[in-house]
Amino acid sequence: MLHRALRAATLAASAALFTALPHVSAQAQSAAPAASPAPAQVPLIERARFFGNPSKVAGRISPDGRWLSWIAPRDGVLNIWVAPVNQPEQARALTAETSRPIRSYFWAPDSQRILFINDKGGDENFLLYGVPVAGGEPRLLTPFEKTRVQIVKISRERQDRILLGINNRDPRWHDIYSLDLASGQLSLVLRNEQGWAGFHADEQLVLRLAEKSRPDGGTDYHRVKDNQVDATALSSVSMEDSTTTGPRGFTPDGRTLYWTDSRGRNTAALVAQDLVTGSTRVVAEDPRADIGSVLTDLRDGRVLAWQVNYLTEEYVAKDPAVAADLAYLRGALKGSFTLTARTNADDRWVLAVDPVTAPSYTVLFDRQARRLTPLFVSRPELDGAPLVPMQALELKARDGLTMVSYLSLPKDADPPGSGRPAKPVPMVLLVHGGPWARDDHGYNSYHQWLANRGYAVLSVNFRGSTGFGKAFVSAGDLQWGRRMHDDLLDAVDWAVKNGITTREQVAIMGGSYGGYATLAGLTVTPTAFACGVDIVGPSNLFTLLESIPPYWESFRQQLYRRMGDPTTEAGKALLKERSPLTYADRIVRPLLIGQGANDPRVNVRESDQIVQAMAERNIPVTYVLFPDEGHGFARPVNAIAFNAVTENFLARCLGGRAEPIGDTLKASTAQVKHGAAYTPGVAQALPAGR
Repeated sequence: MLHRALRAATLAASAALFTALPHVSAQAQSAAPAASPAPAQVPLIERARFFGNPSKVAGRISPDGRWLSWIAPRDGVLNIWVAPVNQPEQARALTAETSRPIRSYFWAPDSQRILFINDKGGDENFLLYGVPVAGGEPRLLTPFEKTRVQIVKISRERQDRILLGINNRDPRWHDIYSLDLASGQLSLVLRNEQGWAGFHADEQLVLRLAEKSRPDGGTDYHRVKDNQVDATALSSVSMEDSTTTGPRGFTPDGRTLYWTDSRGRNTAALVAQDLVTGSTRVVAEDPRADIGSVLTDLRDGRVLAWQVNYLTEEYVAKDPAVAADLAYLRGALKGSFTLTARTNADDRWVLAVDPVTAPSYTVLFDRQARRLTPLFVSRPELDGAPLVPMQALELKARDGLTMVSYLSLPKDADPPGSGRPAKPVPMVLLVHGGPWARDDHGYNSYHQWLANRGYAVLSVNFRGSTGFGKAFVSAGDLQWGRRMHDDLLDAVDWAVKNGITTREQVAIMGGSYGGYATLAGLTVTPTAFACGVDIVGPSNLFTLLESIPPYWESFRQQLYRRMGDPTTEAGKALLKERSPLTYADRIVRPLLIGQGANDPRVNVRESDQIVQAMAERNIPVTYVLFPDEGHGFARPVNAIAFNAVTENFLARCLGGRAEPIGDTLKASTAQVKHGAAYTPGVAQALPAGR
């Protein structure tokens, strides 16, 4: 919820809950499914196979090409493993976390150690750790309390150190430090006492740019020389362009700066700026979507290829050699693929492959030999499971706006693979968080799980979603609970008109902003949905903005201009009008709420408030709290427990299938704070005292 797509690379990635959520164009895409078995033959896939620990994920290769690494369970908790590149069977665990899973790591540029981050109980105070590949205990490299570390720059040119942003002095702003990788010594580079929102360094780890948020929600970029920031702005970005424009990095010679840039256009292009002359040129653009990740030559910074994600993600090659590589990979791999790691010599790539209807897998690509070596399957327990395809659609909002959306159908509902069920089925409208984020095409554990339970699943990139240009983002400004909500209702109308579902059989579910959308759905339009599942969703927009983390200070004004300004009377009135808590007495449909007690983005009181308001009016609601979680559920036992409650809740509401709750609540830290009797099986599954 409310995660900003920060232009400076942030060490701790947002804990995205769903990565992950009119007219249908001829561009609708779907993998053709095999003939579906009869309903009785479609087995129920255990939810633990979707939400338990993966076998292996996050495959990487060391910069020197000697080592492979990945994340895999050790004693039931995700840890980092390493193996010689030619002997993966000799894998060994480098870390021994026993409670909080490791979900993010990267290789140090010297290939001598692996660096990773972790927080405590979901508080998002991410600290940096390092562990030698040769073995030994992990070392805490940022030994501070209530601190969130950011990566400012990692360079292949300077392998002895990296640049960090650390906010232990002032939680609002990050000071810049150089970390010596061998000794672990931190050296202050720049003390940020003037409220700089972020910094950008070149390949020599020299600070070159500082960004400053403006009162109007825009951003100014200033040159940095000898660690002193120039008072005159080099470049200015309006609020309209602020989510789609920012620096991408410098070429190794320091002369060229790449931008993602929507100024003077709608979708964000890749632009190269000559820092000597100031001239700019467009390297890549697409009228449908913003330019995504970029592949550059490691020697000179020349652009080799880029990604565009409209209906599906596509690589576009500029370099002939890379074009040949991509053509070979498209023919050899079963599914879309993403380059996740490459050696300094750029002779070997690690690729993650997504077949959609099978678990993702990871391969090693030898570019010179044109040889693919399978490394691992993320969830081999899903091999052969009755997974379903995902259709990419273009839906129309009532004002003509095009919304890229994704639909999955139950395996037995569409035997010919037409993309339409033989007869209407119950549907879950799955709403993504952010709201400044987007849903994508690909394997999605929530789509697969819910489709297996008998539901159509529809995810909509409503206005305000990112990736489709600045006009689409700005169309969501001040539209929480209004036009953004209308977009969701329009998508449901499409599903009803096209025989996907009936109006009485639609549930709404989502995390973060998707949780807000759920609460808005049950209050602003009380009878539009049969029931709702809210996961870490805000109920009171005023108290939400009042409790944002201090390190969000740099984009506070942008939040105010996109949501409502709580410092003005008009803004206060708007925030109250758009807050589901204001209309809690209107709720007439069943509601399930899940919340992490340590959530720094959507404070636990957001759920507490609406549950209390409903309880005072004797309106049924089931409220599940996890004391060791934050913004979403990182521990698999907790995710499994909440989803066990969810599928039994949905079964009562929509009539789909459900696996019994069993011992899942006992294995988790779940506390049912209210309404255990309102969801089947919950009261019986709770251990004493919870």
